[in-house]
Amino acid sequence: MARIDPWPVIFSERKALAGDLAGIDDDGWRLASLDTEWTVQDALAHMTATAKITPPLFFAKMLGNGFSFAKMQAKDIAAERGASPAETLTRFQDIAESTKRPPGPVDTMLGETIVHSEDIRRPLGIKHDYPVDALTQVADFFKGSNLIIGTKRRIDGLALRATDATWSHGTGPEVSGPMLSLVLAMTGRKPALEDLSGDGVAGLRARP
Repeated sequence: MARIDPWPVIFSERKALAGDLAGIDDDGWRLASLDTEWTVQDALAHMTATAKITPPLFFAKMLGNGFSFAKMQAKDIAAERGASPAETLTRFQDIAESTKRPPGPVDTMLGETIVHSEDIRRPLGIKHDYPVDALTQVADFFKGSNLIIGTKRRIDGLALRATDATWSHGTGPEVSGPMLSLVLAMTGRKPALEDLSGDGVAGLRARP
C-alpha cells in the first residue's frame, strides 16, 4: 500500500474528534482515558499541547523540566486544560490544522492523533472509523520503534495479523483482530486486547 500524506488525515481526525466531543457532559470529561494516568479532558489537552510544540521548544521544555518527559507533559496538560471543558475543547479546535510537532517523523503525529482519539472515544462509548491506510501506516511506523512507547519490544516474537486489512507482521504465536485494536494493543492499551484473539494474546497482555 502506498504511503499517504499524514497531514490531511490528522486535520480531518482532529475535527471529527472535536465534533464528537461537542455534547459531552462534565461526567464524560472526567472519565479515565484508555491511558489511565489521564482523564478524557487531560488527554485532549495533551493533544493540544503536542500540536503547539516545535523541536526547539521541545528541547527548551525538556531542559526546563530537568529532562523529565512526564513532568513536561503534566505542565503542558495543566496549561491547555483551561478553566473548563469548554475551554479545553476550544483550545483543541484552534489547533485542528496545526503542523507543528515535536522532533521526529510526521508519522508520530498521525499515531498520536489516532491513538489518543481512541483513548478519549472508547471510555465515552463513541465508535469511529479511521482510514485503513492511515492505520496500517501507523502500525508500520510503530512496529519498528521503541522510542517512548516501546512497541518494538512489546510485540517481539509475536505474529500480528489484521482481520479487516491486508497487514501482518512478525513470527511466533498469533495475535489477530481489527487493525485499530492491533494499533492500540501495540501501543500498550490493554482494553484493546479484548478485541483480539490467538495464542499470542496472553503473552502480549503480560507485557508492559
